Amino acid sequence: MRYIDEYRDRSIVEGLVSIINHKAGKLNGDISIMEVCGTHTNAIGRFGIRGMLPSNIRLISGPGCPVCVTSIHDIDISLYLARQNGVIFTTFGDMLRVPGTGGISLQQLRAEGADVRIVTSPMDCIAISLANPAKKVVFMGIGFETTSPTVAALILRAEKQGVQNLSVLSVHKLIPPAMKALMDDPELNIDGFICPGHVSTIIGAKAYDFIAVSSRAAVVTGFEPVDILEGILMIVDQVLNSGYKVEIQYARAVKDKGNLRAKEMLSKVFAPADAEWRGLGMMKSSGLVIRHDYGMFDAARVFDIPDISSEEFEGCICGDILRGYSTPKECPLFKKVCTPQSPVGPCMVSSEGTCAAYYRYY
Repeated sequence: MRYIDEYRDRSIVEGLVSIINHKAGKLNGDISIMEVCGTHTNAIGRFGIRGMLPSNIRLISGPGCPVCVTSIHDIDISLYLARQNGVIFTTFGDMLRVPGTGGISLQQLRAEGADVRIVTSPMDCIAISLANPAKKVVFMGIGFETTSPTVAALILRAEKQGVQNLSVLSVHKLIPPAMKALMDDPELNIDGFICPGHVSTIIGAKAYDFIAVSSRAAVVTGFEPVDILEGILMIVDQVLNSGYKVEIQYARAVKDKGNLRAKEMLSKVFAPADAEWRGLGMMKSSGLVIRHDYGMFDAARVFDIPDISSEEFEGCICGDILRGYSTPKECPLFKKVCTPQSPVGPCMVSSEGTCAAYYRYY
């Protein structure tokens, strides 16, 4: 196993780039490779990976930021709940700055007096609930398969401890359905995927078998320069040889079957359901809802949530960016109206967002 410094070793990086360039010359035209992890998007920009590659290898950033793909309607629901009397609304820090309809955010509601709190772990909500028995505590559960098991653990712990004033607004998403939708999109014509490292530690590499069956390359990759370049080289080799399979470059963290305990906990508490993604729309079985047995912890059942009319931001092309149709530089608001200090769309809010990465590195 390499030490971390080896994954940033200049000579190894240069050697991989040289091999990629050599093999790219044998490709029959251009190929498109999509990364569907926000951490990969950030690392590709930070380490200048795009600039190292030959012109016939195109990297496309996909919907790999959970904050970014949360629909504006779900943001508006969170704003509704945070406004209710007697509610303590909790979530992760990035969500506070994501604007809903009309540009209102949880951060603005907090400034106006709403009890909105940032937590670093879902388990923090147990202590908040026990310390405030007269209040209703709501946790907004966002994220892919990496974070959803921790929210399942929160619900199981709350049940065990008899916590009765805690509920979860689940807007969790599942990565494979989104990858399948993108793979089937003829406008993208994706030749291979850099599969997400963190998500894959939970779901395992076999979850991507459908990609290889459809004659596309798939490599689960780590986050250092050597990781990413090795993954790209493996994808190029698959395309050259027409030998499509799911490979694991990130073998120090990812196994074929993933984390069985985490998956068991996830399936115990949550069930797949149709979910709306920003940019990709409503996708079948791409989200997670809390099972009936744990309905007392489901904010969608605890609260009488009305029909809410939501509107996207005029001029913002986050949806097209999340689909891989456009880059942030094509957005008329990018670096002009929309900046990390004053974000118009969610892709500029999160550190994993494509717009935030382009703002820093391009």
